[in-house]
Amino acid sequence: MTDDIKSMLIPEIETLLKDLGQPSYRAKQMFLWLHKNRASSYSEMTNIPKSLVKPLEEKYPLRGCKISRKQVSAADSTVKYLFELYDGEFVESVVMKYKYGYTVCVSTQAGCKMGCSFCASTVGGFRRNLLPGEIAGEIYEAEKDLNINISHIVLMGMGEPLDNYENVMRFLELITSEQGHNISMRNISLSTCGIVPRIYDLMQKHLGLTLSISLHAPFDDMRSGIMPVNGKYHIDELLKACKEYARKTSRRISFEYAMLSGVNDTDECAIALANRLKGMLCHVNLIPVNEVSESPYHPSSPERIKKFTQTLEKRGITVTVRRKLGSDIDASCGQLRLRHTEGKH
Repeated sequence: MTDDIKSMLIPEIETLLKDLGQPSYRAKQMFLWLHKNRASSYSEMTNIPKSLVKPLEEKYPLRGCKISRKQVSAADSTVKYLFELYDGEFVESVVMKYKYGYTVCVSTQAGCKMGCSFCASTVGGFRRNLLPGEIAGEIYEAEKDLNINISHIVLMGMGEPLDNYENVMRFLELITSEQGHNISMRNISLSTCGIVPRIYDLMQKHLGLTLSISLHAPFDDMRSGIMPVNGKYHIDELLKACKEYARKTSRRISFEYAMLSGVNDTDECAIALANRLKGMLCHVNLIPVNEVSESPYHPSSPERIKKFTQTLEKRGITVTVRRKLGSDIDASCGQLRLRHTEGKH
């Protein structure tokens, strides 16, 4: 799997501890320290023998993430973090407060390969996949910094989760473990731009999470211009997988739709979108996008969003409009990392 102990399950930790001459029960102790108590060093683990600390540090260094920069929105208390990883790469996370508690939006890759034209994550290019423990580390560091408990997770930060499939699946095992953070799978949303084979793989797991599809257009030519992945997996193929996923899992799919002024926000687009989604167990989440200077797009007006919403609702599609949070702190994915890396050149 990896030599990252924070990415290991209890049986795997048992194996490495056995090689170090330690009893198996110590594996659960360490897992609790890593994933429930959010320890960032072995020396914090008070019931671990001191003689074990140095061998662990040498063989299995803890690969956490440290806060490189933090921005707090004056408007709504949204907090954005730029985290530095052990090898000098940077990723972003955003913590948002809602009536039901705190939600964190985490990154799964440093950079992104997908090339979506409205997203800042892709501008700096793809660097590497995040390890399962690193994804969890984003959550733990934010919780410690803010002195809060996060109850909901959105895998919608930098990167494409299904392009880092194995590590993301392991992260889900870690974060929902009863011995660890114990977050309910029903409080987790995974967002994908539409890697169709992996949607079928996910379907077989029956995880109970919410699958969100970044759709953003009802026509292939339009979507291909916004999202290069559509050149490989066209809308018909993607929606076929989504219908099968909803049917087999009985879980409602959320379609994310960024409202781009003069591009995908017309009445024609709304009607076409409603026709494509008719009869599916789903809802549409309209996103008033934040301005990104590297993007050629601008957000739709409130009036246009209202008309688009009404057009969908008249045709039987359930619609929500996402609250716009953190616009004063560059809360869109990748913006803070991009500013940071630009400043280093």
